[in-house]
Amino acid sequence: MKSILIDELRTAYDSQLRGVTLPGGNARIETDGPLTRVVGWHRGFVTGPTDLGVCGAELDALIARQRDFYAARGEAVEWKTRAHDLPADLTDRLTAAGFVAEDSETVLIGQSADLAADPVLPDGVTLRRVTARSDLRRIAALESTVWGEDWSWLADDLAARIENDSGNTIVLVAEARTEVVCAAWLVFKDGVDFGGLWGGSTLKEWRGQGIYRAMVAHRAQLAAARDVPYVYVDASADSAPILTRLGLLAVTTTTPYVWSP
Repeated sequence: MKSILIDELRTAYDSQLRGVTLPGGNARIETDGPLTRVVGWHRGFVTGPTDLGVCGAELDALIARQRDFYAARGEAVEWKTRAHDLPADLTDRLTAAGFVAEDSETVLIGQSADLAADPVLPDGVTLRRVTARSDLRRIAALESTVWGEDWSWLADDLAARIENDSGNTIVLVAEARTEVVCAAWLVFKDGVDFGGLWGGSTLKEWRGQGIYRAMVAHRAQLAAARDVPYVYVDASADSAPILTRLGLLAVTTTTPYVWSP
């Protein structure tokens, strides 16, 4: 029965979550054959349906066109792949075209109502929703610290989403006094049965105290209150075991293949 449920969830994921929701600003969506690509983001982004419907030399040409398009703009580009994508040699052909695989993540899906709970936080830690630019810059600084790279672009990205998506992006911080120790956001899409759990990054010295779990529980509460039946997340190797213990089910993995000029 569990395998049947996973198959059903994967099918729903493929039918509803293969597109792109833009943050607004100067970014735009274009199509090239079966592909959807984003232009004007912090880096290019390409995604497609489960089956691209092309193979061999035609697929190589499609891949090269994306690479060359972003090369002409002097931009890096991420091609988002999933483990069950077709044709099966897509990732081999991306590699041959100069794309490099980054860390894989596990796509996990859970029922909002089952996960919803009042957040339980350590003493002295509070949770609040934020919209101010100053708070969004603090989140970007947190992400930069956690991941060891420049995430300053995130403040503008979140600000544009909050401004342009009619309440579909809810950004949360957990704070210990004036320090942001964890940040996460919940993203809805109109007409979609899934709320996306994004962020969820916690400072190293604050991990293992239930803050990440509290963020998941509260975001599931918000999704359930909105009658969105499922939440999903692309989980890192650190987060996936926690989410699995909470009851989310792994439906596939996703790996970004990145080409940089």
